Amino acid sequence: MASLFDKIRQDVRKGFVEGIAAVKEGATVVSEKMGELTAEGKRQYKMFDLKMKIQSRMTELGGRAYDVLDCKKSPAADSKVKAVYGKIKKLEE
Repeated sequence: MASLFDKIRQDVRKGFVEGIAAVKEGATVVSEKMGELTAEGKRQYKMFDLKMKIQSRMTELGGRAYDVLDCKKSPAADSKVKAVYGKIKKLEE
């Protein structure tokens, strides 16, 4: 018959092994979640960067259109206006 001390020692050992297994499983889950969050963060940053580039090009387009209209010309006929418009459309895609 096992003594009380042996039973306690077995229970502690069993609890330790189960605890280590739970920590390993938790670490795996955390690692997977970190990967997902990192990928999502990169995607959101890329979207933000594209929106900022579009905003910058639209500002450039507005300035150019203003200059062309100030000279009493048609913005649709200006090659620089068309070029900036094309860049904006490419970024939007």
